Amino acid sequence: MRRKLLLLLETGLVLAGLLLGASAWKIHSALEQPLNIPQEQLLDVPKGSTPTRTFLELETDGVIKDAFWLRVYWRFNLAGTPIHSGEYRMQPGMTVNGLIDSWKRGDVVQYSLTLVEGWTFHQVRAALAKDDKLEQTLTGLSDSDVMAKIGHKGLFPEGRFFPDTYRFVRGMSDAELLKKAFDRLDEVLAKEWAQRSADVPYSEPYQALIMASLVEKETGVPQERGQIAGVFVRRMALGMQLQTDPTVIYGLGDRYTGKLTRAHLKEPTPYNTYVIPGLPPTPIAMVGREAIHAALNPVEGSSLYFVARGDGSHVFSDDLDAHNNAVREYQLKRRADYRSSPAPVTAPATDEAIPAASPNTAPEVLPEVPSKAPPQDPAPAQEPDAAAPQNAQ
Repeated sequence: MRRKLLLLLETGLVLAGLLLGASAWKIHSALEQPLNIPQEQLLDVPKGSTPTRTFLELETDGVIKDAFWLRVYWRFNLAGTPIHSGEYRMQPGMTVNGLIDSWKRGDVVQYSLTLVEGWTFHQVRAALAKDDKLEQTLTGLSDSDVMAKIGHKGLFPEGRFFPDTYRFVRGMSDAELLKKAFDRLDEVLAKEWAQRSADVPYSEPYQALIMASLVEKETGVPQERGQIAGVFVRRMALGMQLQTDPTVIYGLGDRYTGKLTRAHLKEPTPYNTYVIPGLPPTPIAMVGREAIHAALNPVEGSSLYFVARGDGSHVFSDDLDAHNNAVREYQLKRRADYRSSPAPVTAPATDEAIPAASPNTAPEVLPEVPSKAPPQDPAPAQEPDAAAPQNAQ
């Protein structure tokens, strides 16, 4: 009897060994099998996916075989290892083991979206809405609802995001990317504020951000940004109005069609710096680090005016007579290809109805920007040509 029991035990051990060996061979074969694809494909792994479900879907699609053994392998060797959501490249000749390695590394396909200096929040939203790789969660929301969704309820959105190229994976939401841009702007502004000149006329970083947006819209020539900021700061110190056309254009909103008239310059809006004293109530565009740095470190000098040459650069003048001479030279005799600043980069077109950020967007309240009432300017910075916008202060 004892011999029979020993024989049965030995037989069981042999069979168990054979079974384990066969299982190991099946798992090895399943891992080393090449993916059954004729050309490169992308595997989309949505949020919340499990290895079991992903293996079964690949088997159903005919990409792999033996999903059962792959699930056994994962359970005993990679239990607790997450599978990162996103897209993975599957290439001809790649084995299942190679695909699993890419899952473990989180080697997902990345995309990018560039937000450009000088864009308005409306343009930012248009770019987000057009990108089909992003999960669209902001469609139909007002600007104030968007700000609440990213955790900044009550803040006016214009100028609150940093222009940069942002990388993301499929499945990231438009709100998540927008929050990254918001946080990045906060980070850059804080660093530049900590290194500001001692005599800048701002009581808080937000005022510097407003000034930076004026600088951003006035010139794209790097070496001029500090000079432009210097003109604006000196005019503020003397109680002169800033008289910068981009603020007028922003205040007009959708009514601006590319032609700025004398009537526009006299029209009272919260942003028209030909009418209001000091800074406008909010930024008028998204700004880069260089514009922020210029606003916080304006170039010293005596110029109080500037006028566009027509090639994107400007002539700076200390007094009104010199400025008017420059106006006659560069504005009244303008050439056919005249432009007051470098050619703008436009946002992609979109069919989505996106609410524009504007001074009257309810329920947002525009922040107050303290400024003293200026004395009467002895003469306008320049008599503008009614046919086109002028950039002379």
